[in-house]
Amino acid sequence: MVEFPNEILHRLKTTGVVAGFSVENVAHAVPLAKALIAGGITAIELTLRTPAAMAGLIEICGQVPEMLVGVGTILTPASVREVKAAGADFGVAPGMNPRVIRAAQDIALPFAPGIATPSDLEAAIELGCRFVKFFPAEAMGGVRYLRSMSAPYKHLGIQYFPLGGLNADNMSEYLAEPNVAAIGGSWIVKQELVEREDWDGISARAAEVIEKLQQD
Repeated sequence: MVEFPNEILHRLKTTGVVAGFSVENVAHAVPLAKALIAGGITAIELTLRTPAAMAGLIEICGQVPEMLVGVGTILTPASVREVKAAGADFGVAPGMNPRVIRAAQDIALPFAPGIATPSDLEAAIELGCRFVKFFPAEAMGGVRYLRSMSAPYKHLGIQYFPLGGLNADNMSEYLAEPNVAAIGGSWIVKQELVEREDWDGISARAAEVIEKLQQD
């Protein structure tokens, strides 16, 4: 099983929105994480898409302990071991790779594989996964598709983490679904703000998201 500890699931459900981003400059990692926390977002998915990603991960895990740190775009067993050693709380992938899932199982890294179809989901279930990334959410048909696709597996208690095409206008619709623990928000961290080191601007965007969630 690749179980997500109740503590992590609770924190994901509490924050609702997980800010997804990549870092191009290691020096930006910690102030970016702190800016998100200042705005009320306490969970991130740092993607392994840049040369600075792993070093940035280590910096955040070491200096921002209050942040729930997820790592995305984990595509190989070697990356699983690296992010675990760096201190990540959980891992996420865009697809359903059995080798990556087994590597996460071997070292007890809570892991959410990416699924888009019933066949993907059954493969993940077969490997013991009960928390999965629904990706690309909007391109696959959004909430309506998720409801239909997940219906035959409702009795298994699967929890979903939708990403892909979500924004401030549709996030509440996803979070209203009882089987959605949290959603991924890649729109929150604007690269131009990061490049300008406008951390107050990042905090403001995070605060706007949290405020909208509370209103909805």
